[in-house]
Amino acid sequence: MNRILKEVIEHAATWPREDQEELAEYAREIEARRTGTYTMSDDERAWVRKGLAEADRGEFVSDELVAQADKRHAYSAHVTKGR
Repeated sequence: MNRILKEVIEHAATWPREDQEELAEYAREIEARRTGTYTMSDDERAWVRKGLAEADRGEFVSDELVAQADKRHAYSAHVTKGR
C-alpha cells in the first residue's frame, strides 16, 4: 500500500460514518472495474429484495409513469448530445 493511500485510510477512520461509507463505495466501484465483478452492498441487496417482492405481488409502476420517465430521459439525452 502506498503512503498516500495509507494516510487517507488513517484519516478516514476519524470521519463521520456517512463519509466513510462514501469512500468505501468508491473503493467498491474501483474493485468492480478491476475485477469485472460488482458486489452489492447490504442496502442495495435489501432494495433488490424489496423490488423482487413487489414484482412477485404484481406491484408495478403505471404505464403512464414509465412514459413520463421515458420522456424526461429522452429530453436529457438529447440535451447532453447537443453539447
